[in-house]
Amino acid sequence: MKNFAAWIDDVFVLTVEAPNIDAIMKKAKPPVIYWAAMDQYFPVELSHSIDATTVRMTVVDVLPLGENLILKWGKTRFPVYPRAIVRTDWFEQRYSCLDTELGAIYEETATIFSVWAPTATCVKLCLDQQIYALKRGLSGIWSSKISGNWHGTPYQYEVTVNGQTIHVNDPYSKALLVNSEKSVVVDLSKTNPTNFTKNIRPKQQHLQDAIIYELHVRDATIQKAGGIDHRGKYLGLTETNTATKNGFSTGLSYIKELGCTHVQILPINDFARVNERQPEKDYNWGYDPLYFQVPEGSYATDPENPVSRIKECKEMIQAFHQADIAVILDVVYNHVFVMEESAFEKLVPGYYFRYHTDGNLSNGTGVGNDFATEKNMAQKFILDTIDFWLTEYRVDGFRFDLMGTMDIEIMQKIRDRCTREETPIMLLGEGWDLPTALPAEMKATSYNANQLEDIRFFNDYFRDSVKGNLFDAHDKGYINGDGRFIERMPHLVSGSVLEKFGAPFVSEVNQTINYVECHDNHTLWDRLQLTNAKASLDDRRKMHQLASGITLLSQGVPFLHAGQEWFRSKQGDENSYISGDHINQLDWKMREAEDKHIQFIKKLIAIRKRYRIFRLRSKQEIEKRFQVLNTPAPVFGFTLFGDNDDFAIYMNPTNKHWQLHLPSSGKWEVLATNHLPGQTKTEEIPGEFTQINPYELIVLKRSLNPRDSSLS
Repeated sequence: MKNFAAWIDDVFVLTVEAPNIDAIMKKAKPPVIYWAAMDQYFPVELSHSIDATTVRMTVVDVLPLGENLILKWGKTRFPVYPRAIVRTDWFEQRYSCLDTELGAIYEETATIFSVWAPTATCVKLCLDQQIYALKRGLSGIWSSKISGNWHGTPYQYEVTVNGQTIHVNDPYSKALLVNSEKSVVVDLSKTNPTNFTKNIRPKQQHLQDAIIYELHVRDATIQKAGGIDHRGKYLGLTETNTATKNGFSTGLSYIKELGCTHVQILPINDFARVNERQPEKDYNWGYDPLYFQVPEGSYATDPENPVSRIKECKEMIQAFHQADIAVILDVVYNHVFVMEESAFEKLVPGYYFRYHTDGNLSNGTGVGNDFATEKNMAQKFILDTIDFWLTEYRVDGFRFDLMGTMDIEIMQKIRDRCTREETPIMLLGEGWDLPTALPAEMKATSYNANQLEDIRFFNDYFRDSVKGNLFDAHDKGYINGDGRFIERMPHLVSGSVLEKFGAPFVSEVNQTINYVECHDNHTLWDRLQLTNAKASLDDRRKMHQLASGITLLSQGVPFLHAGQEWFRSKQGDENSYISGDHINQLDWKMREAEDKHIQFIKKLIAIRKRYRIFRLRSKQEIEKRFQVLNTPAPVFGFTLFGDNDDFAIYMNPTNKHWQLHLPSSGKWEVLATNHLPGQTKTEEIPGEFTQINPYELIVLKRSLNPRDSSLS
């Protein structure tokens, strides 16, 4: 009974709970704790009563954890269980084991099973319908080496902790049965696609060259019009030369043609809410994590086969690499789906999750639990998982969901691990300051960016200035509010880091992710239908292109949501995390219909990739090469001074024509405009004056005498 026990809440503190505690106190003799296995007694002193059912006691000696202890208090016997003791510094120092490899460590002739459960009184291995006793070692690690070739064999641990015996999967599982029913031993060498060991990451000179494209495996391939055979599967993103009936590229081929350097894939580790046997009946973005080192089974062609999901996930990553596209995994290390059902909580109750000082669970994530990333063994798990995806799957980066609930130290350790790779690893996350039980100075928020060098943050200041406050569906920004926030534009396009334009969002330009749309909240198109319902369809398209153009032409790393380039809609659904394919699927028919508009975004991507002046790497470079132009407000313009070329970028957030005085005389080439061919813009502008059309974004280039090609 949970309400009839003695809980070890600190090294020398015992909290005793019972419905009739007052009666026991009046009649009982002085309490004592008995350890039967060693026939040893521990004296206990009654401290004070907390309420009618709870008293506080103190012990003189340190009590052993992971042992069967009994509090004898007169004729009453209380089981003694560890509780808040697991959240003390004493516990951290005594039981952390950072260098031990955990999980099922496969060899052809034997597998070592190793699990950390320091408060458990007994741990057994259930393997192939046999039960094996595990031996408790230092720091509470239980392990055993079981002879035989166990590849493909399901297993679980039988754990006795706090008086209950339960079966639990391995949090370090590398493979699973369908629907996470059991862990599975796996020989990972048997999961590699052909030539996967030679899988080379795309070469990247510098991460400031990145252009990120956010993608959901199922969304990208599920629509029949996409001409993809393996719809909704990892393998769907390995298929090349897929197209609509009219020959417009789809899937992997389309993404490659668009020109983005990185895909950021919504979570693909094992998650809840989707029946892997019938995935068509459910839908989930993937932010309900179950097992962190195993790919999600609903994206596999044969989820009943534990190897299928691993091999096919690797094939997908390999296909992106062969297309010269790097792969960023969206990872969720801030919470689990249901804490009480997680392997972490079952193995070491109360340890892996964050609590307030009053003993209540922290819930800064808003989903019921916050993973305690500051704890030693929680950090070990995260670092081991990062290492596993880097080495086994050869991924190229990580996007950290709700990174602001994680602590600075773990992010620094992740960064340091990633620097050991031969190619630069992209690290980015949501640096929001959320009410988790962690001091502000420890949180990995954008406010603490000066301690998180080379880690990038989603720039919500950029997002809200361009389109309006995210949390007010009818609020407007620069592109949809006739130039509102024009005073912020110099700050946004120069990387949000120069003090002369306002308070820096982050410390350095290599820490900002510029975006106006992602999987969360309304798509930009759906928002414009709310904020600018009376505007014409063509005007809303151009507003949309203004926003995407500002994103792609600003200093920092640009981020596009898949389908943003063709005005993706989710039919007004603001939170489509379980809304189904009809809402979330990429509409390849719309991609075909909006191809001329896609070409504008494609051209901006090509400009950014060709001219490094749009990808400057430091505040000092930006100070030297960036200048705001004099324009008739609310038109905004800026120039970039290259070594071979100068660039002038103008944007008009109104439905009026405006006259422009260009920064200098000479021939200005029109590199890009969202006023498409057949309209008023010519390919070259002679002289110093021109006109900008309603809701137009225009990129101009004037060539100089070559001096240094590095910034041409």
